[in-house]
Amino acid sequence: MATTRERLHELLDALPEDRLDDLEAAISAITEPPYRPLDHAPGDDEPTTADDLADAAKTRAELARSETVPGDAVR
Repeated sequence: MATTRERLHELLDALPEDRLDDLEAAISAITEPPYRPLDHAPGDDEPTTADDLADAAKTRAELARSETVPGDAVR
């Protein structure tokens, strides 16, 4: 089974040349300042509910386990 890094390399190799600038911008947006994790995002004008906190904890746990969403589901 390929690692996430290996799958990303495969996707990069398959990307058309005219889309490389788009990918670079997307990766830069999540890896370079002023990237701010959700824990440090500006405040919201709606109160955070217990359900919101539970959903956030569930998502963080999924990320920690390196669970991913299939590309077809995203599309």
